[in-house]
Amino acid sequence: MANSNIAPWMTVRDAQKALDYYKAAFGAVELYRLPADDGSLAVAQLSVGGAVFWLQADSNVSPSGAGSGPVRMILSVDDPDALFERAVAAGAAVVAAIHEDYGWRTGRVTDPFGFDWELSKQL
Repeated sequence: MANSNIAPWMTVRDAQKALDYYKAAFGAVELYRLPADDGSLAVAQLSVGGAVFWLQADSNVSPSGAGSGPVRMILSVDDPDALFERAVAAGAAVVAAIHEDYGWRTGRVTDPFGFDWELSKQL
C-alpha cells in the first residue's frame, strides 16, 4: 500500500469554467481531459504540485453553495499566503484569513463552485 493516494472527484455544472478557475487560483496543471459528445469538457484530472484531483461536468449539480458541504479540501503548500491571495484574486470568498494555529499557518476560502479549501503549511 506504499503507493496509495486519495484523489477527490468534484462534480460541477461547468467543468471548463472550474478548470480555468483552478489553473488561475492554484496553478493547477491539466493531466487528463475527456471531452463530452458536444465538445465541452466532461472530465478532467488536475494536479497542484503533485496533489491530484478530478473535475466532472454535471448539469444536475446545484449551483455553488455556501461552502458548508461535508468535505473540505486541505491543500498543503510551501507558501499558503501567496496561494491564498491568488485564490481570492481569482474569485474565492474568504472564510478565514491566513493565521497561525495548532502548529499550522492556514487560511480557508470557498471557491466559486461551493468547495471549501484550506491552504496550509505545517510549521
